[in-house]
Amino acid sequence: MEHKECPKVSIIIPFFNCKYISRAISSAIKQTYPNIEVIVVDDGSTQYLSKLKPFRDKIIYIRKKNGGTASALNEGIRNTNGDYIVWLSSDDLFFENKVETQLNFMNSQNYLFSYTDYFCINEKNRIISDSIGPLNFSTEELLKSLRIGCPINGSTIMMQREVIDSVGLFDESLIYANDYDYWIRVFLQYEIGYLNKPLTLYRIHRNMGTKLYTYDVLNESEKVKLQYKKDLDQFK
Repeated sequence: MEHKECPKVSIIIPFFNCKYISRAISSAIKQTYPNIEVIVVDDGSTQYLSKLKPFRDKIIYIRKKNGGTASALNEGIRNTNGDYIVWLSSDDLFFENKVETQLNFMNSQNYLFSYTDYFCINEKNRIISDSIGPLNFSTEELLKSLRIGCPINGSTIMMQREVIDSVGLFDESLIYANDYDYWIRVFLQYEIGYLNKPLTLYRIHRNMGTKLYTYDVLNESEKVKLQYKKDLDQFK
């Protein structure tokens, strides 16, 4: 298959002391799409490192000092060879056809950035929600959502390398709202595509950052919202 027909997709998995990491890696390497690379960025983990051993010949493993999710994503991006970039949180899972389905959608609609619906799962991998995504998607509705908070789940996105070349890397000064900041920056430059299909399983568990650091997440998100308020208000 020619490169044009089968571009490489890089799946970046930031990892820090997460007991679900082996499940995340397994869901990434089992993709139906043939041309992928899986990059696991170990952000200074001290636990669950043994869970990586069965996959070391199937992944690109990078270890770095602890610096947070944004720094791990950026290190992964700098070491990718893919034409498209995908993010998978270490406690989440992909459906086997996630990459193939989303890439086909983007190519058919000429999107350089897209996101999808997802299901929530619990610690035992059981689905505990209906499909989560906007009921009536449009650029106007996405704009309204971005003015309020972060409407895009990071594990559902896919972006063409051109987006990163233009928008830049994630802001490493943001510990909790680096994704919110990035989606706004993308929105201000590109048309964002939305695929109304759940392709990711988002895990709800007691040790997830949004539960442990709720106040800090909300506080940092407010700062991002204020930073881009003028740009979003003037968006046309």
